[in-house]
Amino acid sequence: MDIVQRFLSYTKINTTTNRANGAVGIMPSTPNQMQLAQILEDELKEFGLKDIKRRSNSITSAILPSNTTNAPSIAFFAHLDTSMEQTNDTHALITKYCGDAICLDRAKNIYLSESDFPELKNYLGDDIIHTDGNSLLGADDKAAIAAIMDSVQFFVKNPDVKHGDIIVCFLPDEEQGLRGAKALDINEIKADFGYCLDCCGIGEFIYENWNAGDGEVIFNGISAHPMNAKGKLVNSLMLAHQFISMLPRGEAPEYTENREGYIWVKEIVGNSAKTVLKLDIREFDETKYQKRMQFLHDLCNACKKLWGEERIHITLNDRYKNAFNALKTTECKAIKLALNAYKNHNITPKIIPMRGGYDGAVISQKGIPCPNLFTGAHNFHSIYEYLPVKSLKASSSVIQEIITLATKD
Repeated sequence: MDIVQRFLSYTKINTTTNRANGAVGIMPSTPNQMQLAQILEDELKEFGLKDIKRRSNSITSAILPSNTTNAPSIAFFAHLDTSMEQTNDTHALITKYCGDAICLDRAKNIYLSESDFPELKNYLGDDIIHTDGNSLLGADDKAAIAAIMDSVQFFVKNPDVKHGDIIVCFLPDEEQGLRGAKALDINEIKADFGYCLDCCGIGEFIYENWNAGDGEVIFNGISAHPMNAKGKLVNSLMLAHQFISMLPRGEAPEYTENREGYIWVKEIVGNSAKTVLKLDIREFDETKYQKRMQFLHDLCNACKKLWGEERIHITLNDRYKNAFNALKTTECKAIKLALNAYKNHNITPKIIPMRGGYDGAVISQKGIPCPNLFTGAHNFHSIYEYLPVKSLKASSSVIQEIITLATKD
């Protein structure tokens, strides 16, 4: 099957993640993720792969065994779900881009244009796969699935091309906290290293992401009727306000970029008696991350001395780690192979520190170093999501090149 047809067939399955189901532990959070996993399992069987396994939580993996010696085992990961920003079914369209705005929905006056998305000029003359303006395209992450499956198909059809063990793994519910990666039994993935495909335009390459944590601060006040509250009322909302005012100014998401970390006041709910504050903590550097976590712990202790032990309680948790903690150096094999594959296909690497997380962060932390390759798509999580066909094909070509180069390294 042609890679474009393959991608379009996957977009027809609505795999929008469901946060409510995820919150109560249901995985996959939507049944259509299992439907897509079943389709992938059937295709992997047609290819003749070994050790095919589709688990009850829809995590699906398989191996194309090595046909050579001394080549590393490489895993490729993609996620089954799409984001919740839009829940409508995808009706993907293909338009040759000639410079004019691409009409997504004429009745709603929705257009994809260079004035809003200047990078479109890089794809003049290319076929563009896009939405109808009423849904996500689902290239995040079905373009990745299509590229991986297209690459597997190449090696199956060309058995004379040498390769080590090629492992494929498809994960559910990435879009709500990397749940599939966290549920993955890494002992079942016998890889020396791996790659996720979950970043955007052609050439993007990610091997750094946040060290990420979250915090919950509970403020306990004393309620009283306002007519006789003097000396009695302790307003938990005001305690929370005072706590927030002591956080570092200018170190919030709206003031930071690139590798600058932050503490995000994400949510506050409460009344005078009790208030709950939720925080996100982010840093690329592990030492700086630990310092931020320690700062919050120390701030809570200082507030206890001011207000009393019972007035404030903080819980801090790690969410995921920077993948580079596992990769350790830009000279590691996973990074060098990818950069050489880009070079061999005349693709300029765009190395980006990811101000977010991806499945590879969790997978790396579990023991399989895992950078992040491009899918070729733009505008993830938006009705303006689009995918140049040449970029999609390049994604598959890079996978194939990495596998081939690994036999010569």
